[in-house]
Amino acid sequence: MDLVRVVQGDITRLEVDAIVNAANEQMLGGGGVDGAIHRAAGPDLREACEHVEQWRPGVRCPTGEARITPGFNLPAKWVIHTVGPVWHGGGYGESNYLASCYRNCLQLAADHNVRSLAFPAVSCGVYGYPPDRATAVAHREIACFSMVGDLFDEILLVAYDEEMFRLIESLVSHVEA
Repeated sequence: MDLVRVVQGDITRLEVDAIVNAANEQMLGGGGVDGAIHRAAGPDLREACEHVEQWRPGVRCPTGEARITPGFNLPAKWVIHTVGPVWHGGGYGESNYLASCYRNCLQLAADHNVRSLAFPAVSCGVYGYPPDRATAVAHREIACFSMVGDLFDEILLVAYDEEMFRLIESLVSHVEA
């Protein structure tokens, strides 16, 4: 899959059409990637998120779904917010929810003519999803989605630190070999 690259760095600084935010269901900022994206985008992002219709009280984006907002002060035009599953050992549908995150993000990106897209390691931080399993799900869903047409020029899997970069890179290159 030539269109997928693994990079190490700060997702908020990437010059791509859209970045994916590993958000919480409220979409109002938090820790990790979510907090970094909200800080870099500025207060307009929170305001835009506050205007996203609530699915139920306190939930703007249920687990496995995705929503899109402008990127405001980010180099990216769009932020696609998705809520990954909390890892509970793998027997509670976690892989289905994570796969849904990727499919929904890719569909929103395609619907908004996004040609370059950057994903963080969704659910691998405080949500505890094992990175090797999460990478396998991400890679599979991106591969399946990109088989339906020439929708994207580049999809980046972004690792914040060197350890995660090496892990994702080895898993992706192993699958493609």
